[in-house]
Amino acid sequence: MSEARTPTRKPGTEGPLTGVRVVELAGIGPGPFAAMLLADLGADVVRVDRPGGPGLGIDPARDVTNRNKRSVVVDLKAPDGPARVLDLAERADVLIEGYRPGVAERLGVGPGDCHARNPALVYGRMTGWGQDGPLARRAGHDIGYIALTGTLGMIGAPDEPPAVPANLLGDYAGGSLYLVVGVLAALHHARASGTGQVVDAAIVDGTAHLSTMIHGMLAAGGWQDRRGANLLDGGCPFYGTYETADGRYMAVGALEPQFYAEFMRLLGVPDPVPARDDTARWPELRAAVAARFKSRTREEWTAVFADSDACTAPVLSLREAPHHPHLAARSTFTDHGGITQPAPAPRFSATPTAVRTGPALPGADAESVARDWDLPREPGPSPASRPDPAVHTPQ
Repeated sequence: MSEARTPTRKPGTEGPLTGVRVVELAGIGPGPFAAMLLADLGADVVRVDRPGGPGLGIDPARDVTNRNKRSVVVDLKAPDGPARVLDLAERADVLIEGYRPGVAERLGVGPGDCHARNPALVYGRMTGWGQDGPLARRAGHDIGYIALTGTLGMIGAPDEPPAVPANLLGDYAGGSLYLVVGVLAALHHARASGTGQVVDAAIVDGTAHLSTMIHGMLAAGGWQDRRGANLLDGGCPFYGTYETADGRYMAVGALEPQFYAEFMRLLGVPDPVPARDDTARWPELRAAVAARFKSRTREEWTAVFADSDACTAPVLSLREAPHHPHLAARSTFTDHGGITQPAPAPRFSATPTAVRTGPALPGADAESVARDWDLPREPGPSPASRPDPAVHTPQ
């Protein structure tokens, strides 16, 4: 088992995972985000980039999911490629990969190869379908994973197609966050026992797990198995979004009776209105609320509901959100290298986190990683200065 490392960063900016070494085999989406979260928490994350890719089609200098990391370039098709990754794995606490099942093994960097060099290694595997099952080797994306788990079908109006929640629900909530939880739990076990293990983080598993409360409500008869008909899916007129006079939106979450009373008082819907618990008349109540919201602009309604417990808020855009007074006061967003981005979360009283560095550029840190991780020295130019061979995309 690898020993705890001496922090090399300034005190007060390390984060609780200072001393933890992580190898990230480059991919896109949930794997890099999980590695970013570990890096935000202070881990020394070395991203192993492929020559020439993969990338998101954006400038690597602006790919903030690679912040707080370092990068080396390794061609796993080259004769010395697998050995170079195994050298890193031998010195690491955690390795994260997002290949299809069996690819890492074929490349010579699977769990067996890594554990032969480092039995205490936590080997995290990020996939959509998981390591086994009929679809395990099939291609996929967030939308397909959340479709099969029943969660996509819950989202949207009842008379419209299901609404697509970007790739936040599957890739990041059901994928990245579950991988991080699994990795940290396995790391705790490895440090107690000296034995590593494989963490199989499948987006379908994590996304299904997120719906646990809904399944309980369904079993108890408190949830209808159709969208737009329930308390929390937009079916309830006092839990949803409404258009304002200027074509923007307000979000309402006045579920509890006391908050609902405050909401209705400030909204000023003319009497008479249906009772909040008369579900048969919810469409009528919704129409009355919608008509009232259309009478003023979003900013006017924001002022009306400010400093109240009506649980009503403006729906802001990505560019607007960092300027909201509450988020600005908490520094929920931060600026680093000219890029406005979400600050690390959550927060720690004794080991605060920070955006320490901008996005790691492919291969730029080969020398510092070799030095800090005591890697075998290579003859000739560093990987960052070598011509890029053809991109290798394992499938």
